[in-house]
Amino acid sequence: MKPTRPPKVLLRRCHSSLSSAVDLISIGDKWKTKVLEGPTILNDKGAEKKMYILSMFPYPSGILHIGHLRVYTITDALNRFYKLNGFNVVHPMGWDAFGLPAENAAIERKVNPATWTMQNISKMRVQLDNMLADLDWDREVTTCNPDYYKHTQKLFLELFKHGLAYQKDAEINWDPIDQTVLANEQVDSQGRSWRSGALVEKRQLNQWFLGITKFAHSLQEDLNLLKDWPQNVKTMQKNWIGESYGTEINFPCSTGRVIKVFTTRAETIFSAQYLALSLDHPITKEVASIDDDLRQFLDMAKSLPDDSKIGFLLKGIKAKNPILKTTEETLPVFVAPYVLGSYGHGAVMGCPAHDERDYKFWKHNMPEKDVCPSVIPLESNVATDLALPYVQKSGILNSSTAQFAGLEIDRARAKIIEELESLDAGKHTVTYKVRDWLVSRQRYWGAPIPIIHCESCGPVAVPDDQLPVKLPNIEGLATKGNPLRGIDEFVNTKCPSCGSPAKRETDTMDTFMDSSWYFFRYTDPKNEKQPFSHEAASKYLPVDIYIGGIEHAILHLLYSRFISKFLASIGKWDGNEVKGEPFKRLVTQGMVHGRTMVDSQTGRFLKSEELDFGDPLNPVIKATGMKPLVSFEKMSKSKYNGADPDKCISDHGPDATRAHVLFQAPVNDVLSWDESKIIGIERWLTRIITLAIRITKQAPDYNEHFAASTAMTGKEISFHNEVQKLLQAITDSFSESLSLNTVISDYMKLTNAIEAALKSREIRTDLVLHSFKDLITAIYPVTPTISEEAREILNVNLNLKWNLYQWPKPQLLQEQQLVKYQVVVNGKMRFTYVADKSFIDNRDSAIKILLNSSDGQRYLAGKTIKNTIMKKKVISFVVT
Repeated sequence: MKPTRPPKVLLRRCHSSLSSAVDLISIGDKWKTKVLEGPTILNDKGAEKKMYILSMFPYPSGILHIGHLRVYTITDALNRFYKLNGFNVVHPMGWDAFGLPAENAAIERKVNPATWTMQNISKMRVQLDNMLADLDWDREVTTCNPDYYKHTQKLFLELFKHGLAYQKDAEINWDPIDQTVLANEQVDSQGRSWRSGALVEKRQLNQWFLGITKFAHSLQEDLNLLKDWPQNVKTMQKNWIGESYGTEINFPCSTGRVIKVFTTRAETIFSAQYLALSLDHPITKEVASIDDDLRQFLDMAKSLPDDSKIGFLLKGIKAKNPILKTTEETLPVFVAPYVLGSYGHGAVMGCPAHDERDYKFWKHNMPEKDVCPSVIPLESNVATDLALPYVQKSGILNSSTAQFAGLEIDRARAKIIEELESLDAGKHTVTYKVRDWLVSRQRYWGAPIPIIHCESCGPVAVPDDQLPVKLPNIEGLATKGNPLRGIDEFVNTKCPSCGSPAKRETDTMDTFMDSSWYFFRYTDPKNEKQPFSHEAASKYLPVDIYIGGIEHAILHLLYSRFISKFLASIGKWDGNEVKGEPFKRLVTQGMVHGRTMVDSQTGRFLKSEELDFGDPLNPVIKATGMKPLVSFEKMSKSKYNGADPDKCISDHGPDATRAHVLFQAPVNDVLSWDESKIIGIERWLTRIITLAIRITKQAPDYNEHFAASTAMTGKEISFHNEVQKLLQAITDSFSESLSLNTVISDYMKLTNAIEAALKSREIRTDLVLHSFKDLITAIYPVTPTISEEAREILNVNLNLKWNLYQWPKPQLLQEQQLVKYQVVVNGKMRFTYVADKSFIDNRDSAIKILLNSSDGQRYLAGKTIKNTIMKKKVISFVVT
């Protein structure tokens, strides 16, 4: 029995251009709870195929913006797609909850950062639910929770145990506003803090470092394994690591010391005319202790740009070129801001003839001195009229280079290195730009470093049974900086090794430490004894798809790779096959730009309330009636071009919002957010629901076990193949290209094809309905509530128990199986009909189809069929 009453169709008044439309908002509300539970997979036997899909976890600010909506819609669509394909999907969520923003907010509000953070997390969980994000909340982590940072501390102590966490005096970057240390990576090219914008000061402090340089080679080399990472991200990491193969050269100097320099161009040693030391080079510091002029220069140099050509000549120090054995000529030694103390040995060999930077420095500081080239173009062996500096990578050494004259650059370099090695004056070496990771922070809101300082024993690890070292509860932080130093009950303790009075470390860890391993914790979030089990991590890692912003291309990703490789190296997970790499595929979604309105007469940015949106596509300024200048720019409060995802969902429903955010731009491109264009998505979703109703009216006797290969006509096969090609394109876009904007356009093409087939009445309704069911399943990853509503309409109206949660497997029918049948009526050939060669296998079905065709209606309607004969390519009717 078919039900006598169809399901209630939710309608609402919509845009003025639509008389009425399906109520997408109510449908979203109706199915929200079910959709948040994820798809109901039938006959799931544990899903042996795993798929770990991860978005970079957010900082709990309390508000999710359109950028969040974009990334979580991407990951959720992929999550649902792979679940429908039978995968065991890990799709977790957590909170990067430590750090300065929470601490500063707590100071402003005079509350504990934990209170503020937890309130924000509650708000954001509601927002994620509104976005229909099907997340593994049972895997949730919060980095400021002691249950989490207990294991961050254990990880630190593993590094300490293996000699990779150590303390040393270092010149550090000090943020005078936030009153904390910044890593070099957190200072921009203008010398300002990445967060507060303050001009950074240099200070000398005893700090904790992690030995990332021990893994520098593998971090650079294994970028080649990451085939599914964007090339620009790999290039950024490669440049940051900065692996350079070159030569370490020892320059004896007049004080009896040796100045070591690193160069990638040993062949230019004959052109060396000076040495330059960094501001923090040991010789610089030594001289500064007795030279007032140098001290003044160093103070002044702190405000100079890194590429400044100003130098300070160390008058009492001269250096000698080690390869010039027969000359007493010496080289001046300068202190120069352009020399990086963190690279090589903090000293450079200045060759003005063959380096643009050295050339400018020499002309500024020694303008009266000539420049002495030693490398010339291949087609010349004299330096006459040579344009300097000559920096080409091809050339030969000139006559000033003794036995090396006439050798091409590469050959000369090798021979010169051999000579330096024979003189014990140099050697092959590799150096890196990346420095060890400074993890000390002089702030409250971070994971305490689990070290106790004893005068007798030195730094001692906090015993495992005393972890976590908890942050003391401080209500109403009053000032910035680190209040832990002033809390005696926190600081004063006993040495775990000898029992003597000792002091607890008061620095907290860089928050990048928390985010460097959170994806491991997701694999085993309830483990109280260890950060994660070997079995769990080895089962789920590496992450299959990792999605986040390009702004994390260096720091977070580099630190995560380092920690992951370290954990693999000590046997914490079976990462050897992937060289300890934690992320298989990386996707960097583009930024979201907002529609920006500017008054063309005043140049002033306009607020939305200053505009009339009666025609959403053509707003006008209320005060003047003029059209504003419209552009898309990075969202900011000052431009009034931000967008609230909650409001969009409230106005248009979750499915329309999700489809719109995917449709507007390819995943990797900038998305120009224009909410006025969402009407096209709304119309399409409305068509899905109305199509479901229409199809059920035309298919009251639907055969639920219909198979697409059963005796089909030529037009049916063409329709079927069109549907299958679109389903294959959608499948490929999800599983390979991640071209999710074309997924939406293919959805629309598929909808168009089904509507046309239904209207034509030349495609049997069973096939149309079979294809429509595939469409309903295919849209589920993006628009799950509309999918559920359409499923219910079919199931109720047709008395089905159809489960939509199994992804269709596209299969084309071969065109060569088609046969052109001649249809003969009373001995005369009346028309032809193209169908599958199996068409006449089912006699009754074939007769019914022919009678319903347009030609059949013309020649057979109203006739009484006396006999039907079917032979190969001829179908003959005898009628009266």
